[in-house]
Order: sequence, then structure tokens, then C-alpha cells
Amino acid sequence: MKSTATFLTILAAATALSASVNAAELRMSWWGGGSRHEATQAALKICGEKYGHTINPEFTGWKGYLEKLTTQLAGGTEADIMQVNWPWLPLFSFKGDGFADLNSFKDTIDLSQWTDAQLDAATMNGKLNGLPLATTGRVFMFNKTVFDKAGLDLPKDWSELIADAAVIQEKLGEDSYPLEVTEDNPVLIIMLIATQRTGKDMIDPATNRMAWSLEELTDAVKFYGNLVDKNVTRSWKSWASEGNIKLYESPKWSDGKIAGSYEWDSTYFKYADPLEGKGELVPVSMLKVDGAVTEGVYRKPSMVFSISKRSENQKAAAEILNCLLTEKEGIEALGATRGLPASKIAAQTLMDAGVVRPELVSANKIVMAGTGPTVSPFNEHPRIRESFKDAIEMYAYGEFSAEEAADEIIYNVNDILEKYDQ
Repeated sequence: MKSTATFLTILAAATALSASVNAAELRMSWWGGGSRHEATQAALKICGEKYGHTINPEFTGWKGYLEKLTTQLAGGTEADIMQVNWPWLPLFSFKGDGFADLNSFKDTIDLSQWTDAQLDAATMNGKLNGLPLATTGRVFMFNKTVFDKAGLDLPKDWSELIADAAVIQEKLGEDSYPLEVTEDNPVLIIMLIATQRTGKDMIDPATNRMAWSLEELTDAVKFYGNLVDKNVTRSWKSWASEGNIKLYESPKWSDGKIAGSYEWDSTYFKYADPLEGKGELVPVSMLKVDGAVTEGVYRKPSMVFSISKRSENQKAAAEILNCLLTEKEGIEALGATRGLPASKIAAQTLMDAGVVRPELVSANKIVMAGTGPTVSPFNEHPRIRESFKDAIEMYAYGEFSAEEAADEIIYNVNDILEKYDQ
């Protein structure tokens, strides 16, 4: 009996020593608001205790985070685990070597919880540079109450929507429109139409250049112009004359004068809340043009968790990420502070617990079910988006023809992308 007790004592000591030897001290950085900060710190404490690691949190607001991360990565002082905005991946890791390749930790991280498409979206040059936290996408949302008043069903394709515009103006007034195409939406609608007609994303992954021909992009620009001409949407000039206010802040939206928009599924309640008691906002399947070869869904990771390529404790960091995103304790602690999780088990866990509201789930299902090519992070490169928008604004004000706008966009996009050839 004494020898058994002695053996157990030695075994316990050996186990404790092993845990101590494997323990790591990590740093993790992210941006967000108060609720995200609190939930993430709680999750890190739980996961750290589970695996015997200590994780020091480094959190800020959105403003200044990119500059801070840029400085840290340039100087080699970044945290072991980083929250990274998805469009930044090519800025920091165009060749895939800016972060650790998480494929190396497939025995530690349950990668089966993400679809191949989700992992592909976070892969640079064949290397998995981050784990998608949430998959978001653009979806059409319509105020069903407005369509009911006009005696119309919700549109199922672009032809129906264009025809609905005349009916809505006749029955509800000349200042009523079925769709808002302002802010970034002129760019995104043009991209949607070009993708539906060609089956191609804006950026050709093989050449890292504009994928659409001048004729293809010109036709998509003309489609946007036709929406304005047919009173499907207000003109850019009309929107600007009112101060370029956000749609969800506009009385025209809350009063039902504008009955639809094309927005991120994750922002559903931002647009639904102003309609409370006055309208019912319904997300619908992608509207397609005649002859579309794909729905052209714009689907992307909202952000990713990456591991530093310089971290001396990459395995420990992988254990923490797996806990946060695929294990019950971490999932419940993290909650929905970064949207509906991309991880299947995390999403199901939160839905079963009633943490995620059903309207958001419905909108996300449309995005996830949609067909379309993988979207390049370069689509949201700040200079690319700005130059695209500037050209369309010139077109909207009559300074460019559709072909001139398309030519300007193609030239500027390729010029920006050329810088990444080296």
C-alpha cells in the first residue's frame, strides 16, 4: 500500500512537472468594443487554464489598430495570436509567409469545422494564414410592408425589381424607391452584375490582375446607370444633396420611402431596428440577371485569428485558438462578439443556446447557400476600392461615359496590383 501511494505521488509530481514544462506565456491582440474585450479576456482565461498557458491580452478600439499592427509586424514585435482584418492578408502576407501556416497544426486545430471555401478565403499562396471567425456576405433586404402596400410580392430577380419600381412610384409616390444603391453599393452592385454575367471575381487569382474585360465591366456599369434611369434607386447626386447620410439613419428608410438595400448579413438589425413597428425587413435570395452563370454571392471572412510566424510557442497558440473556436468552454465564453461564428460547432452551440437571433441566422444562410467564385481580399484594398468608387462617381455625374469609367477602373486596379508582383 505504501509503495502504491509513493508511486501515485511520483506520478502526480511528474504530471505537474510536465504541465509546467509545456506551459507557455503568450500575447494576443485584437480590436473591438467593451463587450468583445470582456468576453475575449474571459475566454482566454478559461482556455489558458485548460491548457496550462498564460495569455496576456492587448486590446484597443478599431481606430489605430491597423497602424499598430503594421508597426509591430515590421519590427517583429507582434503578439503570438493576432486578430487580423481579412482584406489585410495580402498587405501583410501576399506570398503567404507573413504569418504561420495553420495547416501545420491540423493535428491540434480541428480544421474540419470550416468549409473548404472558408479556409481557401484565408489562404495566401497555399498557406492558411488565419482561421475565419465569421463568414459574412452581401444580401438583399426588403421592407415587405412597402411591397405589400403596393400590392407586390418581394422580387425574385432583377427583372422583377425593375418592373416593381414603376408600380411603387405610381402607388406610393414619386419619391419612393424599391432599392438604395448609394455609399459603397454602386461599386458592389457593379461587381455583382459583372460576376453574375462572367462567373469571375474581379481579380484573376492566376494573374493577380483585373479579370473582367473592358466590355464586360462597361456593361455592368451601364446596368447601374439603368437602375437610376428606371427609378429603381435614387441617383448619386440626390443622395449626396442630402448630406450622404447612412441609410439606416435616413427618415426615408424608416418611413418606407426606400424599401430595400444590399447589405452585409451581419448588419441586419442595424437596418431592421429603425423599422420597428412600421415595417418588416426580409432578407431574400440573390437577385440574378438574365443569363447569369452564377449568383455572384460576395462572401468573405469578416476577420481571422492568425499566429505569428516568429512566435516561439506556435503549438501553444494553436491550442488556444482551437479552444476559442471549436471547444465548448471557449465558444460559450467568446459568444457572438464577432458575429455568427464560421466554425460549424461554434455556430451550432450558440444557436442552440439562443445567443444568435434567428433573423441573423436566416440572412447568413442565404449568404452561405449562394454560389460564386472565391472573393479576393484585393477587392477591398483601400486604394482599389477608392479608385473604383471615384470612377463611378464621375460616371454618375456625367463626367465619364460607362466605357470611360470602366477603362479608368481597369487601369487603376492593374496599376495597384502591379506593385505586388515583386
